Amino acid sequence: MRSGRLGFFVVTAFGLLNFIEPVWGADWPRFRGPNGTGIALDKGVPVHWSETNGILWKTPISGIGHSSPVVWGDRVFLQSSAADGSERRLFCVDALGGKILWSEAVQGKRAHINRSNSMASSTPATDGKLVYAMFWDGQEIFVYAFDFKGKMVWKQTLGGFISQHGPGTSPMVAGDKVFVANDQDGNSELFALDAVTGQVVWKAPRKAFRACYSTPFVLEKPGQKSELIVSSTAGVTSYEPDTGKVNWTWNWTFDNMALRTVASPIFSQGLIFVSSGDGAGDRHTVVIKAGGKGDVSKTNLVWENKKKFVFPYVPSFLAWGDYLYFVNDKGFAGCVKAKSGETVWEERLGNNISASPILVNGNIYAISENGTAYVYPAAPEYSLLAKNSMEENVMATPAVANDRLYIRGQTHLFCIGKSH
Repeated sequence: MRSGRLGFFVVTAFGLLNFIEPVWGADWPRFRGPNGTGIALDKGVPVHWSETNGILWKTPISGIGHSSPVVWGDRVFLQSSAADGSERRLFCVDALGGKILWSEAVQGKRAHINRSNSMASSTPATDGKLVYAMFWDGQEIFVYAFDFKGKMVWKQTLGGFISQHGPGTSPMVAGDKVFVANDQDGNSELFALDAVTGQVVWKAPRKAFRACYSTPFVLEKPGQKSELIVSSTAGVTSYEPDTGKVNWTWNWTFDNMALRTVASPIFSQGLIFVSSGDGAGDRHTVVIKAGGKGDVSKTNLVWENKKKFVFPYVPSFLAWGDYLYFVNDKGFAGCVKAKSGETVWEERLGNNISASPILVNGNIYAISENGTAYVYPAAPEYSLLAKNSMEENVMATPAVANDRLYIRGQTHLFCIGKSH
C-alpha cells in the first residue's frame, strides 16, 4: 500500500505554515488534518459539484456518528454507533473506489448525550502504521489501536467518563505517542500513550470545570524542543511531549459561568487562538502569545472577544496569512485581523454550522448542518464562489487528500473530485 505521506506541514514559532511539496499529496491523519490546521494545499479539489458531476462515489455508512473522516494513502477511516447504542464501530473505506474494506465493532450501550452529539463523535487518528480510535461504552472511555487490516493491536482504558453532553474528544498522534485530552465533568487528565503498545507513558492532571472536546496540536520551534499545546476551560498549557512537564500555562478567567471549549486551538503569527462558549450563546475568544515560562496569564493575552454569538462555539478557526477566518454556529462567516481582532468582513451563509471550515488551495469550504457546502476565497473581501448541496445533513468536518474531498453526511461518506 502506498503511504501517501510524501509531504508534510509544520507549524513554527514564527506563525508560518511550512510545506514541503508532495509528489502525491499529504495525508489527513487526524481531526482537521495535518497538526489540526484545517489546511490542505491540494490543487485539484473541485469548487463546484453535483450529484452528476464531481461526486466520484458515495458509500452508505451504517449507524449514527459525527466522527470526521481521516485519510492515509488509499484508506479512509471513520467511526459510527448503532442506533440503539449497542455497539460502536470503526470503518475502513477504500479512498479511491468507496468500497468498505472492513469494519470492527466494540460493545456499548445507550447513555445520555446532548441531542446535537452522537455516541460516535470522536475522530480517529493514524500514523500510517495503526489507526487509533476512542470509544465510550456508556461508562468508560477506551482507546483502541487497529492495524490497516482491521486487527486489534491493543486496547487501553482511560477510566470512567461523566458529562452532560456525552463524549467527543479525539486523539492525535505525534512521534511515538498518542495524546488524549480527557476532560470531563469533575475530572480532567492529559494522557500520553505509547503508540505501539498502548501503555500509559505519562498522564498529567488538569484543573477540571466542564467536559471539553478540543484536540491538542504540536508547536515546533526551530532549534528548540517541540511543545504540546492543550486548551480547555482551565486555559492553555504547553507540555513537553516526552515527559508531560509543563512549560507554561495561561489561566482562563470568566466574568460569569465558566465556558467549555469544543473547538480546537490553532496557531498562526506567533499566536494561539482559542474559543469557548455554551448553548445559550455566551462566547469568549482569547488570543495569546505562545511561549514563556510558568504562569503567563498576566503577560500573554493579546486580544479577546466576549460578544455573544460572534465567534464559534463548536467550529474551529482557520488562519491564513494575516487573517483569522471563522464560521459560527448560527451560520455566519467572518474574517478578522489575526493580530488585533479587528473585523474585516462578516456574512450570513445560511443554516446552522457544526462542522469546522477547511481551507483548500486558497479557498474556504464551510458546510452547514443541512448539507449546504459554501466555497469562498480566504481573502480580506468576501465573494461566494459556489454553493453545493449534499442532499443530507452534515455535522462532521471534511477531510482532504490526493485532490479529493471527503464529506461524512448523515448516512453516506462522499468523495468529491475531478473525473479523469
